[in-house]
Amino acid sequence: MSDAATDQQSEARLKKLSEELRCLVCQNQTLADSNADLAVDLRRQVQTMISAGQSDREIRDFMVARYGDFVLYKPPVQSNTALLWFGPFGLLGVGTLIWWLVQRRSRLADAPNHAAQTGPEATHEQRRERARKLLGD
Repeated sequence: MSDAATDQQSEARLKKLSEELRCLVCQNQTLADSNADLAVDLRRQVQTMISAGQSDREIRDFMVARYGDFVLYKPPVQSNTALLWFGPFGLLGVGTLIWWLVQRRSRLADAPNHAAQTGPEATHEQRRERARKLLGD
């Protein structure tokens, strides 16, 4: 293989790995997106490891061993990260359940009053008062 082809492959690997690793300073950017000094140093280190013939897996494993799972832009689902992955869905479910219970309780509490005001036994004055409320008068 020619040096140009090897350089293109190395650049492609560096780009791919840099998009999989998080900038430890910026925290919401990948190494590829960050211009922080540490990100530049880490990209240089990844390039050196690529040039040394290490595989992508070896480079990722080295980074995780050195900086922890946090260095991965998309950390794996593990027992220690399960709350981060599934916690928001659990909170959404609990919030939906609470909203449903409040709505249900409100409808059940209003049902007898509504029936009394609009049923056949409601007085003419009760119906007129309800109509005024509905019309905003």
